[in-house]
Order: sequence, then C-alpha cells, then structure tokens
Amino acid sequence: MDINRIMELLPHRYPFLLVDRVLESDQGERLLAMKNVTMNEPFFQGHFPNKPVMPGVLIIEALAQTTCLLANEASEVSGNAIYLLVGVDKARFKRQVIPGDQLLLEAKLLKHKRGIWVVSTTASVDGKVAASAEIMCTAREL
Repeated sequence: MDINRIMELLPHRYPFLLVDRVLESDQGERLLAMKNVTMNEPFFQGHFPNKPVMPGVLIIEALAQTTCLLANEASEVSGNAIYLLVGVDKARFKRQVIPGDQLLLEAKLLKHKRGIWVVSTTASVDGKVAASAEIMCTAREL
C-alpha cells in the first residue's frame, strides 16, 4: 500500500501523517508499515535541538495510525468511517529513534469485540524494538 492509498484511509496529513508505506498485510490479522525518520521532521527543531530524538508520543501515534490501517482491513464498516484511538496500554520504550532511522511499525490483531479492535504493536529499528504497546481503536461513521 503506497502513500496515496494510506491518505485515502487515514484523515491525517503532513506533518501528522506518520506512516509512509505498508510493506506487508495479512488481511486484518497483521500489518507491517514503515516511517522514514528524517531530520526535516518539524518536531526535531525542539526535541532536542542538539540531540534530535523522535518523541515517544509520536512513535505511539505512528503505531496508532498503523492500528487503524489494520482495523480498516478487518472492518465491515463503510468507507466513510474514521478510526479513533480508544486506549493505549502497556506502552514501553526501549531505544531512541533518531533522524536516518527507518521505523518499522507492526500491528497484530489480538481481538475485535463490539466495535473495538485491540492490537499488539511494535516499533523497531534495525531489528531492535524501540517501542511497544497495546492499542485500541474504534470506527465511527462520518
């Protein structure tokens, strides 16, 4: 899935669209996406000027956007839906993400019940986990 399809499915736009491409998809069970982290990102101007580090909250946001892409594939909801973050549990940060990194974003469906998707997510760089969390989302018709 390229950026054009991602932009059809997610309402986010630059600078808040944090998924560049979907690399793999197992039809609503698992999704692997990526985010190329560059020095041009606006948040690096202030986080931190002399040692740029991607904010953890934005890593979680990238994982949440990946979760919504996965839920969209697993959903019977119409194409006029927006996916909303419901919760984040068990968030852990293991390593810093810096300019030049390619952040791989993996989402695995744990369960879907009463319109809530619960997804296990992992963000990694060079095969090493940078962050992980359980993320919940739901769909709402527009």
